[in-house]
Formats: sequence, C-alpha cells, structure tokens
Amino acid sequence: MSRRVAGFLIALAVFMLAQWTMLIFNLQEGHPTAFYVVHGSLIAVNIVLGLVLGVIGIRGWRRGTT
Repeated sequence: MSRRVAGFLIALAVFMLAQWTMLIFNLQEGHPTAFYVVHGSLIAVNIVLGLVLGVIGIRGWRRGTT
C-alpha cells in the first residue's frame, strides 16, 4: 500500500471518528426510543469502522512506499 492511500485511510478514519463522536453529543432528548436505538447502532458501527480504517492506514503507512 502506498503512503498516499494510507494517508487517505488515516484522514478518513479521523473524519469518521470526529463526525460520529460529535453526533453523540448533538442528539437531543425528546425522540422515541427507536430513534436512539437506530442512531446508537449507526454510531457504534461507524466508530468501529473508523478504528479499523485507522489501524489499516497506520499499518500501511509504516510499511508503505513513497
């Protein structure tokens, strides 16, 4: 994997983690329970995907070529 691709994966991971973490704090009360279940599931899945992409990107950056 090139460093360019690895850098893109790292940047994407940072963006995803920041975006979905901010959504956690921006959810307001007053919605039905199903709303929180769906959004909680989306947040959890996307945070896991962001972490996986970050790990892949960091490993690629360390092993990558220019």
